[in-house]
Amino acid sequence: MMRPLVLSGGPAVGKTTCGRALAAAHDRAAYIDGDDIRQLVVTGAATLWSGPEGQAQHELAVRNTAALAGNLLADGFAVTASDVVTAEVLPVYREQLPSCFIVHLAISLDAARARAATRPVYITDEEFELLHRMTAAPPAVDLVIDVTGMTVEQQIRRVGDAWTAAELH
Repeated sequence: MMRPLVLSGGPAVGKTTCGRALAAAHDRAAYIDGDDIRQLVVTGAATLWSGPEGQAQHELAVRNTAALAGNLLADGFAVTASDVVTAEVLPVYREQLPSCFIVHLAISLDAARARAATRPVYITDEEFELLHRMTAAPPAVDLVIDVTGMTVEQQIRRVGDAWTAAELH
């Protein structure tokens, strides 16, 4: 059984692309996007950088992501997820989804901007840079991979190899 994989990192680092591709490589798999979980809040939403309420909602999203992942795992699905894993929510992931394998994807700001230029961006330039700075020094995750200069295929292969190596026996 594959450990649930949680991909973390700043904007445009390839969390979604990589998580979806790795899930698609399995016969039974699901991908959970932490942004989608946070967007379930229709009114009263707070961003990660908006103080205590934003932090509380980030923790709520982690609990919901972990609960959904746990349900999928229990039914035999491999699970990949993407989120911004901060020092504050790392313990929540460890408690709520104890077997998870958390990989932080690092990238230079210039490379992240170049990637972002190829797709729709839903945050301002200031928010983009803030999130990049917030994720520049990752918490004590299982693995950090610098993907600056990697192609999408190289990144998926590198993360996939690490996930396979972390497999539970």
